[in-house]
Amino acid sequence: MIDVHSHLLPNIDDGSKSLADSLDLARAAVEDGITDALMTPHHMNGRYINHAKDVVDLTAQFQVALQEANIPLNVFPSQEVRINGNLLRAIEHNDILSTDPEGRYILIEFPSDDVPSYTMDLLFKLQQMGKIPVVVHPERNTQFMKKPELLYQIVSSGAYAQVTANSYMGTFGKAVMKFSEDIIDAGLAHVFASDAHHISGRQYQMAAAFEKLGKKSGDQMPVLFEKNAKALMNGNKLVRFEESKIHKKKLFSAY
Repeated sequence: MIDVHSHLLPNIDDGSKSLADSLDLARAAVEDGITDALMTPHHMNGRYINHAKDVVDLTAQFQVALQEANIPLNVFPSQEVRINGNLLRAIEHNDILSTDPEGRYILIEFPSDDVPSYTMDLLFKLQQMGKIPVVVHPERNTQFMKKPELLYQIVSSGAYAQVTANSYMGTFGKAVMKFSEDIIDAGLAHVFASDAHHISGRQYQMAAAFEKLGKKSGDQMPVLFEKNAKALMNGNKLVRFEESKIHKKKLFSAY
């Protein structure tokens, strides 16, 4: 399996706090079946700044540490970039890493409780620059949960979305799990990722998520999700699905 979103680089964001923890996370990833992973520290989220060059250097150092520890995990540099008004300028200054060597896909994070009013305009400008946004863990955004038509608008306008495996498996509660399922059922998600931070809080459940996806959506869906993960890493075109709006169920009072 390929993991396109993780926080294994030590002591640079809210993920791993030491090299030892990073190696433990890497071992857990391999045990779950992951062979390749993007290192995606937070960038420009109001708390963490992880410049492109620093992430490239740290990822190379971590790969050496993995090899010395005999952990068969291939790691590649990227970033989880918070949507913000300085994003286009950062791209122009070569401070934004994509998921792929072609510079095509960028992992975009939203605040946990907001979808900024400038979102559609910014994502359109990104695509004008030849950059394709991939929205990470939309299932944990309270505004998307309240107004799922916002996610439909974003994806149907050319973006992609990544659901976290733990969300789909219920780690973050039933509401997040249900919304994860709704997003996938509506054709608005295209890939799983671990979003791994630390062993104690977020165990790897990628294999379990793929198994559940196959049972719920058919044997072909896990194959397509894995194909999309590979496409994100290589800069190839992702498979899209038939997109539909998520309709919130209304509760009616009994008289």
